[in-house]
Amino acid sequence: MSLPRPSFRIWLFLLLVALGGVLVLLDSRSAREPGAVPRDEAGEPDFFLEGARLTRFDAEGRAHQRVETPRLVHTPHDEVTRLETPDARIYDNAGRVWFAEADSGMLGPGGNPLTLSGNARLRAPEERWRLDTEVLHYDADTGHAWTDTPALLQQPPQHMRGERFDAWLHDNRARLTDNVRGHHQPETREDSPP
Repeated sequence: MSLPRPSFRIWLFLLLVALGGVLVLLDSRSAREPGAVPRDEAGEPDFFLEGARLTRFDAEGRAHQRVETPRLVHTPHDEVTRLETPDARIYDNAGRVWFAEADSGMLGPGGNPLTLSGNARLRAPEERWRLDTEVLHYDADTGHAWTDTPALLQQPPQHMRGERFDAWLHDNRARLTDNVRGHHQPETREDSPP
């Protein structure tokens, strides 16, 4: 006795089930998997985050520092958080926004200070100045930004270079020191007072 040949509907049903299984398999493989666990001289991390946005608040509960990074890694050995290409917004006591960015960054134990390394930049849009340096530090508790590496301070059309830069954001003060040299537009007759 021979079995009857399956009907067209049964073949269609089996084909749809097989197609659904293949789609589920492909979909599960395309799910974004985290990258490799980073390792460095500080040891193995206890956690890392991808696509992170960190916000620090002051004693009154106001946001005073935001950092966005595609990846951060925290190592328990030194209690340091390392950041890839961080993009920071810093808010001073007057409510002005300062922008900082670099190739890499590090938050010290307790989240302070923020150290930006490699093509570090600090911008003050309201004052229209920009600082470029290799390593920039920012203490969120005191509002002090500084660099011990050569710095270029620009406020078009003028620019100045120095070996050290300090800015106290809450006090609206900045200082460029050691071997300072720069370019200032000369005063023209039209600009001079009568």
